[in-house]
Amino acid sequence: MEIKYFDALIQAIDIINDGIHIVDASGKIVYYNIAAKHLDEIDVDKAIGRHILEVYPSLTFETSTLLRVLRTGKPIYNVEQNFINYKGDKISTLNSTIPICYNNKVVGALEVSRNITKVRELSEKIVSLQNELYEKKENHGKLSKPSAKYTFLDIIGHNKEIQKLKALGLKAAISDSPVMVAGSTGTGKELFVQSIHNSGNRKYKPFIAQNCAALPSNLLESILFGSVKGSFTGAENRPGLFELANGGTLFLDEINSMPLELQTKLLRVIQDGRVRRVGSSNTIDVDVRIISAINTDINRVIETKQLRQDLFFRLNVITLVIPELSKRKEDIPSLADHFIQKYNEKCNKFFRGISKEVLDIFLDYSWPGNVRELEHAIESAISLYDGEIIREEHLPFQFKNYQLNSSYTPDTSTIQPLSQAVEKVEKEIILSALEQTSYNISKAAKLINVPRQTLQYKIKKLDIPS
Repeated sequence: MEIKYFDALIQAIDIINDGIHIVDASGKIVYYNIAAKHLDEIDVDKAIGRHILEVYPSLTFETSTLLRVLRTGKPIYNVEQNFINYKGDKISTLNSTIPICYNNKVVGALEVSRNITKVRELSEKIVSLQNELYEKKENHGKLSKPSAKYTFLDIIGHNKEIQKLKALGLKAAISDSPVMVAGSTGTGKELFVQSIHNSGNRKYKPFIAQNCAALPSNLLESILFGSVKGSFTGAENRPGLFELANGGTLFLDEINSMPLELQTKLLRVIQDGRVRRVGSSNTIDVDVRIISAINTDINRVIETKQLRQDLFFRLNVITLVIPELSKRKEDIPSLADHFIQKYNEKCNKFFRGISKEVLDIFLDYSWPGNVRELEHAIESAISLYDGEIIREEHLPFQFKNYQLNSSYTPDTSTIQPLSQAVEKVEKEIILSALEQTSYNISKAAKLINVPRQTLQYKIKKLDIPS
């Protein structure tokens, strides 16, 4: 009977026009209703279990009304909150938020959000977006799949620098200023680039990407600017990428590899907003936002004369420097879980996670290939093997070589590896909590302030008898 009452309550909440969020004590979303989903334009399965600031990176600990109530334990009523959702829309809500308490302790918070954005402004925006979408569909046959795939929700990680970059990326998305994304190969630069496009005003316009590396200057010039028939051997009347990206975004990857003589012509196009096809005397007006990426230290591109100084400063209006995976190792478990789910679906497999030995290797490995290398390691294991847990023998060769080349000398130090020390402390705390609660999982989870599912995972991982 209680289950029926609960189901009825959920159904009633789902038909309420106001958005309703519920978070646990750590700030992770445990529930939100259909109205909230429509307001935020985020799928439920992508939001549940994530921290509120990961789902709403434009908010902060100070501006989030939910986090304020968790922090103070005091309810707030009719407080305005402004944020940018993952579609790049500016949203204003009127929030009433109350703490959820149990045994005089705040265990979560519930928030009711009413959309107060002006109806007229929303209506005009919807009409505008519909017109842009219609134009895109009309021209789709002329374009080479210009749409971007990723949004900021596809960028996995709790690392503070990653969260900061997502917030900056959202702000950059609502402007038309050029953005330069720097980072080593495999760090996820294009995820940020596509997310910026998909969160901006140009999201229903073309997204065109071009890698500038390893292409002769004349070939890259005709690709970017187009050509007219007879301008060179085999030349035809073809538009360049600037024309194809008109109204949208042109992503120039590895722009530091672009030949210097072509950089001068690119600078002229950016300054004038006009492009001249190779072999033509006529110019064509273009409205294109430029996002560029470099795969080297941003401070060295001018010193090493990879980029003209004037072009660099023209493109480097907004800068995002993506950290290497070795500098955000706390994200490895989440990234591994994400890739396991991705390749389980792709390969029709049923892996549940990685073993403790594999996690230790991953946390100690230097990751020269960054996130891409981690993804390929997971893909390789799932593609080649069957099972529930990815183990050491499933890993690609570089990890096995890594193990062979890593020698342990017991005489040099008595200090434990950090992962072993952490696991030892975790095991002691969990055992103590279980003993104090007569091995009641729910009570033990509340005692050490972690979700019940997390405690169950830890018990199994640490091989604790329950």
